[in-house]
Amino acid sequence: MTQNIDQFDTPWPNLNGKSIMVTGGTGSFGKAFIRTVLEKFTPKKVIIFSRDELKQYEMEQEFSCLNSKCLRYFIGDVRDMDRLEMAMRDVHVVIHAAALKHVPAAEYNPFECIHTNVIGAENVVKAALRCGVERVIALSTDKAASPLNLYGASKLASDKIFIAGNFLSAASKPRFSVVRYGNVMGSRGSVVPFFEKLVADGADYIPITDPRMTRFWITLNQGVNFVLSSLSLMHGGEIFVPKISSTLISDLAVAIAPNIPTKVIGIRPGEKLHEVMITTDDARNTLALPDRYVITPSLTFWDPKHHTFDEAEPVSDGFSFSSDTASIIDEAGIKKMLLEVRS
Repeated sequence: MTQNIDQFDTPWPNLNGKSIMVTGGTGSFGKAFIRTVLEKFTPKKVIIFSRDELKQYEMEQEFSCLNSKCLRYFIGDVRDMDRLEMAMRDVHVVIHAAALKHVPAAEYNPFECIHTNVIGAENVVKAALRCGVERVIALSTDKAASPLNLYGASKLASDKIFIAGNFLSAASKPRFSVVRYGNVMGSRGSVVPFFEKLVADGADYIPITDPRMTRFWITLNQGVNFVLSSLSLMHGGEIFVPKISSTLISDLAVAIAPNIPTKVIGIRPGEKLHEVMITTDDARNTLALPDRYVITPSLTFWDPKHHTFDEAEPVSDGFSFSSDTASIIDEAGIKKMLLEVRS
């Protein structure tokens, strides 16, 4: 059963004294993750690895009131193997959040999408292996399961690269795992700020692609919590999927703009009507925990006798986890999530 989880049950790892690197560290997730780490732990060093000089400058001003002496702002691109390796020296934990994420942009710029999302993933794995990083978690997306668009296909390839990285590290470090979740409510590029801007601009209508369309949603705080708790659980090779709910896009539009009519404009190229996080084929290797699913790898390095999880149960035959079969958040639940995002 899916649910809205404010705090996932698994305790976080102890990051005191650790050196942590976040690729895409100036993005919505990166900033929220780093803020949480600074508030809850005393890390030795936190490296913000990103390619945008202005965003790093703005983040430095924003974080100046926190325990920011451990922050290191590192200009770099995941396409640049040498720069990654230079930044990753003496790092214990890497969170790989850098990606080209805009679906239509990926369709129109396929070379750029592959260079960042696929070759970039390979570079992160190689750099982590060479630098002896202990743990690496890569952020994925529901669009990577049975992908229809290039962005989803590139993230599926990225997932495969990170899982296979455990072959290369063998029994030594690092260990590589993946977290896969849906849309992040309130993040840059999501439909929520787009709808809110239309309301602020006095739009005559709210455009929706299809009234039947559903999407998984998670807040930034939930996403950060899920990554930290998965970092504690990981053996290396898993894809962690949170038990979250979904919404009808039409309900989301009404919750944000109750007094503005909606207009159906049709599905854009590369979009699905519903998203999937676990396919029926993945179900053969999927375990259910109280607050998440774990897709285990069907590769020889994975030994079920040694890679165990408390309270884990295999899912039923034919199981799938998709946004149209997950529990649907009602209008009151959507407004509650929006309130959290805005606070």
